Formats: sequence, structure tokens, C-alpha cells
Amino acid sequence: MEALLGSHIALRNQRRLQTAMRSARLPTVKTLGDFDFAFQPSIKRDQLDSLHTLRFLERKENVVFLGPPGVGKTHLAISLAVAAAESGRRVYYATLADLITWLEDAQQAGHLTRRLRTLVFPSLMVVDEIGYLPISRTGAQLFFQLMSRRYEHASTVLTSNKSFEEWGDIFGDEVMAAALIDRLLHHCHIVNIRGNSYRMREHRALASRLVAAPAP
Repeated sequence: MEALLGSHIALRNQRRLQTAMRSARLPTVKTLGDFDFAFQPSIKRDQLDSLHTLRFLERKENVVFLGPPGVGKTHLAISLAVAAAESGRRVYYATLADLITWLEDAQQAGHLTRRLRTLVFPSLMVVDEIGYLPISRTGAQLFFQLMSRRYEHASTVLTSNKSFEEWGDIFGDEVMAAALIDRLLHHCHIVNIRGNSYRMREHRALASRLVAAPAP
């Protein structure tokens, strides 16, 4: 009976997690255990371990991952989302481009207020790929409204390949970017990743093997 009850609880928890993952719109499942810290020595393992205790959610703090493409920003952001979902918290994931499109569609349909209210509710929101694609001024203003509403009400994890000094160019307004950064950094953990791309690692390894291979 004990084993049967344990299996039933495990199955129920797994189904609940799968439902939470679908609701969160996570593109994939990544965990901290899957991350190769040896390849990115600039990252402090104890800082990531501390973030994965999720105490920052209780304090309504934010997390910002900065670094060039391919260094693991999205992996670590998603791993926090997975940990939050496993703990029973509501999570939402979107790239900045998709999020702004969703907000602009809601504005045109006349239910922006309802959409903003919905997006304030998740305990953890992941906004991925800030700086990868250009955004409109209207989109930047809508994103600022959302972040202002979430400020000190819920935690947001953001990833960007641009430094904060470049966010004025991303959002097309230096003053608005400064106000946004001010809100984000008021209660924030910054993880600055300096290293090589994971995705390019396999290509470099293949190139090395080809160079080392004897000619036929």
C-alpha cells in the first residue's frame, strides 16, 4: 500500500508539473543540473544555487542574465522557471518580441488592461532575448507598463545580450529605458556571463577533429 500510494503521488505530481509547464509556455525543460559550469567559469555556482532556493520569489526580487549569445542565459532562466513550477508557483515564459506582440494585439482589441492584469499574476515571469530584435516605440511603452505593474509585486527573470547602457537603443527612448532599469535593479540579482557559445563548442570540436585527422 505504501509503494502504491507513493507511485500515485509521484504520478499526480508529474502530471501537475506537466500541466504547469504547458501553461508557462516554456519552449523546453532545462535544469540547473544539466548546466555545464566547467564550460562557463565566469558564473558563480553558489550564486545560482542560492537563486534556485527561490527565496528571491518570496522577496519579489528580479534576476537579470547578461552575456553574448549562446552562453547559457536562456538555460539558466528556464531552470529557475522549472524550479518555480515544481514548487507549485505559477510561471510564464515569453521572448520580448512575442510578449510585445501579445500586448499590442490586446491593445488593438481593446482589452489591454485585462491582458496586463493577467501578466502581473504569475509569481515568476521570464522575458527572454531582450536586444535580439528591434521593437516599436509603442511596444516599448507597453513593456514598460507591464514591468511597472510587476514592480515589487512579482519577480521577473530577464535575459539580454546587451549591456544596460545599450537598452536605450533597444527601447528607442533613453529616459524610459533608464526608468525601466531603475525599477528592475531596485531589487535585483545580476548574473553577468562572459564566455564562449555552447552552440559553437560542437563546431569547434568537429573542426579540431578534422584538422587532427590524417589525410586519406
